[in-house]
Amino acid sequence: MVPVEVLGDEQRLRRIEAVTDATLSRLDVADLFDELLDRVRDLLGVDTAAILLLDVRAQQLIATAARGLEEEVRQGFRVSVGRGFAGQVALTKRPVIVENVTSEKVVNPVLLQTGIRSLLGVPIMAGGELVGVLHVGTLTPRRFTADDVRLLELVADRVSLASRARANTLDQAAALALQRSLIPTELPDVPGLEMTGRYVPGHASGVGGDWYDVFTLPSGWLGVVVGDVSGHGLQSAVVMGRVRSALRAYALICDDPAEALTLLDRKVVHFEAGSLTTALYAMISPDNGTLHLSLAGHPCPVLAVPDRPNIVLPARVDPPLGTGRRRPQRHTTTFGFPPGAVLLSYTDGLIERRGELFDIGLARLTAAVPLAPVDTVAATVMATLDAEHPADDIALLALRRVG
Repeated sequence: MVPVEVLGDEQRLRRIEAVTDATLSRLDVADLFDELLDRVRDLLGVDTAAILLLDVRAQQLIATAARGLEEEVRQGFRVSVGRGFAGQVALTKRPVIVENVTSEKVVNPVLLQTGIRSLLGVPIMAGGELVGVLHVGTLTPRRFTADDVRLLELVADRVSLASRARANTLDQAAALALQRSLIPTELPDVPGLEMTGRYVPGHASGVGGDWYDVFTLPSGWLGVVVGDVSGHGLQSAVVMGRVRSALRAYALICDDPAEALTLLDRKVVHFEAGSLTTALYAMISPDNGTLHLSLAGHPCPVLAVPDRPNIVLPARVDPPLGTGRRRPQRHTTTFGFPPGAVLLSYTDGLIERRGELFDIGLARLTAAVPLAPVDTVAATVMATLDAEHPADDIALLALRRVG
């Protein structure tokens, strides 16, 4: 038998410092993977090193980074959990050593073609869940030691942290792309109406479930929506996208906002369980003079009319969407929309402040709405309510009847 190598304290410390070096944290994920693999090859005196990350849905390991086995990555090698050497590491979630590599013990042809003789692999874990597999190999027979295993597990911990950071980055990028595709960059050009919208994220992710929407209907009426799906991040953005699309579809078959929100409530309860949503849906007549409004747990809009005090429209507020209660009766209230009037709809992040009554914020907003072009309205409201850096997401939609 080959005697087990026992490392001295100084050498062991050098190994640990090499893979916990703070400078590694400044690298992006791809460079960090490569740097860790270079260091582990040097420290362990091995010829190859590779990282395979888990595709959870497919339950397959995907070659993501490699040194000495670059062809594995170029070919996009995949192996199912439980198959071959890496699959066995993933299945058992424990270190695996293969002292004599044969075709019965590995399924990756690149390992055999490269001439690998011995392998050591460890699982990459995060919170008790498998993230992937890290393995090293030698072109000559090698008996790996307990110190080798511990070092490789330390490297796997660094890979786990980096892979989670990468996943969070990808989730955020996907959520941002989704949100940008759903918040309209241009609103319809409607004769006699000016309109503008604002969306300001209230969280570091830059993504939430607030939205606004304006669309013309075949009848000539104009649909106006402001909504808020509970939560933040990619999941809320995904639910928001589905709710937004469903409301557009129901708007095509319903001439009454309350009816459209009733159908939307059924959809949210059945398909988006656990997602509480508030929504304002208004329809403006083809002559712009009449407003039909229904509210599902949403704040009432503010109306500013020439020669009158600004008011909060006294519409009935029905329960939010997705509460799961026995189907509530929903209501539509009709209001006039005079020439020169400004209608401001918003989500609650605009007026809610910690330690302050909701009514105080609403009164501040009501007084702040000017009779002015809509860009001035939006800028004035945002500045007055200090909404540039909110604690919660804000969606705001301003409409002004011209003439």
